[in-house]
Amino acid sequence: MPQTPNLLEYMLDGRIEAGCDEAGRGPLAGPVFAAAVILPKGFHHPLLNDSKKMSRKHRELLRPIIEKEATAWAVEQVSAEEIDKLNILWASVTGMQRAVLKLKVKPDFLLIDGNRFRPMEGYRYMTVVHGDATYASIAAASVLAKTYRDDYMTELALRYPQYGWERNMGYPTPEHIAAIREFGYTPEHRKSFHPKELEPCLF
Repeated sequence: MPQTPNLLEYMLDGRIEAGCDEAGRGPLAGPVFAAAVILPKGFHHPLLNDSKKMSRKHRELLRPIIEKEATAWAVEQVSAEEIDKLNILWASVTGMQRAVLKLKVKPDFLLIDGNRFRPMEGYRYMTVVHGDATYASIAAASVLAKTYRDDYMTELALRYPQYGWERNMGYPTPEHIAAIREFGYTPEHRKSFHPKELEPCLF
C-alpha cells in the first residue's frame, strides 16, 4: 500500500527511531496520554496521518495495525493531578518520557512532536514542529495516544455521565461548560484550567 505522501519513513535510514506524541493537552478534564512507537522499515498505510486530521473510524482501524506491526510501542498517561503540579507542557513531556522508557526495544533516537522536550540520559532526540504530519512514527504515536485517551474518557463518562465526556472528551465545549456550571467540578478536572466562561466557578 502506498504511504501517505507527506509522511517520511525515517530521519536517518538504518537508525532505530521512536516517534513520540501526546493527546489531550487542551481538555479541562482527564489525563494527558502519550505514546512512543518504533516502526519497522517499510511500514506503510495509506490512512496514516496526523491523528487530528483522521476520522475516529480511521484511527480505530489503524490502532490494532500499528500495535501488531510496530517493532515496539508504548502508551502512558499523566493524571489531572500531575498536570496541575507540573503544568500541561511538562506533563506532556513526562508522559512521552514514560512511554519511551516502557518500550521493549531501546531506540537509538527520539523524534518528538512539538518544540519542547527534556533530555533523557542515554537518549538523543530532536523536536519536530508538526512532526505528526511529517514522520510516520510520530503519526503512529499520535494515533495510539488519541485512541487510548478517547477510550479512557468514554469509560470515565460512565462515572460522570452529566458532562458528556464520551462526546467532548473533556474539551471545553458549550455542553461541558454548562455541565460544570450546573454540577460543579469533579476530581478528574484539572484545577489549573479555567476558561473565562468559568472564572466564577473556581474550585
